[in-house]
Amino acid sequence: MNKPASVVFLMVMLALCAGLVVMPRSVSAFPMPERLEFEISYTGIPAGRAVQEVTLEGNEVHIVSTAKSADWLRVFFPVEDRIESVLISGSPPLYIGVPRLYRERIREGWTRFQKDAVFDRRKLEVRTKDLLKNSETTKSITRRTYDTLSSFFYFRSIPLQVGTSYYIDIFDCKKLWNTEVRVLRREVIETPLGRFKTVVIKPLLKSEGIFARTGDMYIWLTDDDRRIPVLMKSKVKIGSITATLVGGNYWPNKK
Repeated sequence: MNKPASVVFLMVMLALCAGLVVMPRSVSAFPMPERLEFEISYTGIPAGRAVQEVTLEGNEVHIVSTAKSADWLRVFFPVEDRIESVLISGSPPLYIGVPRLYRERIREGWTRFQKDAVFDRRKLEVRTKDLLKNSETTKSITRRTYDTLSSFFYFRSIPLQVGTSYYIDIFDCKKLWNTEVRVLRREVIETPLGRFKTVVIKPLLKSEGIFARTGDMYIWLTDDDRRIPVLMKSKVKIGSITATLVGGNYWPNKK
C-alpha cells in the first residue's frame, strides 16, 4: 500500500489550502473547541480512525490531528501519527492566526518522521529540526506561510466561490510550496451522519505529508460558515482512500 496514513491526513486533514485574494471574515464563525472524528477506508475496506481537535488556549490556537490503523492493518502496516500546529491568534485579515510551531510524529509501517518547525515571523524564517537525523535547516518564508495542518483551517475561514482558484504558501518541513485549491461545485451528499449541502474543493498538491501528492483529492465541506469536512477522497497508486466524518463535537452547543 502507498502510505495510507499520510494520505489519510489528507483529511484529517484535511491540511488544506487557502485563498489569498478574498474578503476577510471573522473566525467567530469557527466554533472552538472542535473535535472531528473520521473513519478511514482503503478501497472500501475500513483501515483506521483519525481525530482532529482544535482548542483556544489563551491567545493561541492549538490543532492536533492523530491517526491509527485498524487492528487488521496494524499487524503488517502499523500507523500511529500525531501532527500538531500552534498558531498565534490572528487579526484582520488573518483571523485564524499564523503558525509559530509545527510538530509531526509519524509512524507508518517502516517509515518514521519526527520533526519540529519553529516559525520566526519577524525574520520571516522557519527553523526545522529533524530529531531522528539530528539535523537542522533554516528556510525563508512569506508573511502568509502556513504549515500543512493549519492551512486547512485558514481555508475553512474564508468565503468560497464556485469556479474560483485560491492560493496559499505551505511549508512542509522541507520546502515552501505555493498551492492552488479549486472550488469545483456545490453538491448534496448522504453520509452516516445524514444529508449535507456541501461545496467540493480540489487541492492541487505538490508536497509530501498530510496532502501528499499521490493522486487527485476531493474534499466535501459543509456549505455554511463552519465549512466542516464531511467527506474526503484521494486516489493512491493502488486504489483509493476515503475519510468520512462519523462523529465528534462540531456544532455550537453540542456536547
